[in-house]
Amino acid sequence: MNLSIDLAWLLMVAEQKAPGDPQVADWGALVAAVSRHDAEIFGIPVYDDPHTRAAALLQLLLHVPALEHSNALFASAVAYGYLTASGLRVTTSPERVRDLARLVKGGDADVRDIADELERWTL
Repeated sequence: MNLSIDLAWLLMVAEQKAPGDPQVADWGALVAAVSRHDAEIFGIPVYDDPHTRAAALLQLLLHVPALEHSNALFASAVAYGYLTASGLRVTTSPERVRDLARLVKGGDADVRDIADELERWTL
């Protein structure tokens, strides 16, 4: 199942999961996230399963901050929420979320690496 998200959904996640109600600092990052997760080339999805789609969202939102603060938490909440909305059961720990965010932010992980970790979060 390839669930599509929109700007309203991202803003809802930011409102519900980012502490202190941060303002959007870069609307383009949110628009890019919506487009990236749903990207196609010649009608073929670039990211063809929920884990890679969530990974693409997480990677983009960590490298191109959209909010004035709490971007790592926001990006992680978006990935978690995407997997959950896709019908997957997600179980992880704060330490695993932190470690993945550090790995992504450090530039040592591509989308497939991130998706592999997200697969370990789901049952």
